[in-house]
Amino acid sequence: MGKLLAWIGGFGAGIGLLCCFTPLLPFLLTGIGAAGLIDVLYRDAILLPFVGLSLLLLGAGLWLMRKSN
Repeated sequence: MGKLLAWIGGFGAGIGLLCCFTPLLPFLLTGIGAAGLIDVLYRDAILLPFVGLSLLLLGAGLWLMRKSN
C-alpha cells in the first residue's frame, strides 16, 4: 500500500509542478479540446493545493514503506 501511495503522490506532484511552472496545462487542455477549462484550472488556488496533497500522499507512502521494513 505504501509503494502505491508513493507512486501516486510522486506522479501527481510531478504533473502538478510541471503545470505550475511551465505552460504544459494550456497545451494539454487545448490538445484534448477542453480549452474552456483553462480559466478554471490554470490558477494557483487549484494547482498549489493539488501539489500539496500529492506531496502528502508521497510522504505517507514513504512513511508506510519505511514502517513496514
